[in-house]
Amino acid sequence: MMHDRIFAGINLLICVALMALAWGYQAPFAYEPVGPRAYPLLLLSLLVLGALYQVSKPAKQTEAREEPPLNRQVIRKIALCIAAMVAYAALFEVLGFILSSVLFAVAMAYLYDATRVQSIVAGLMIAVGLYLLFDYGLDVPLPLGLLAKLGN
Repeated sequence: MMHDRIFAGINLLICVALMALAWGYQAPFAYEPVGPRAYPLLLLSLLVLGALYQVSKPAKQTEAREEPPLNRQVIRKIALCIAAMVAYAALFEVLGFILSSVLFAVAMAYLYDATRVQSIVAGLMIAVGLYLLFDYGLDVPLPLGLLAKLGN
């Protein structure tokens, strides 16, 4: 439990610092109605809310659980998570938002013990839902990558 709170506290501090940096960002030209800082501020706001919950959630009195050990399996999951984030960043422009987000969401769901079907369904729903939200709801254009080539 204590490791969760330490991680959440560090995450909270990093998110607040990044929000301060993103708040002052001004693009030399405006190509989006909500501006270029909307996406990072929205994402960081969600991370701050999650971190605040994790820091302040009450400890369960009825269930005395020990902290899971930092063993080989946990370290492997952390390394795979970091590798998936790096791959997502590297493939974002090449594959486009939808395909790279599907791959990332599927990998994360599967990494945390979802079945293959659950991972694929969740990955597709998350990627397409976020694309529709940003492209149509917020009018923030996202790269289509390979899907743009299929449409031509």
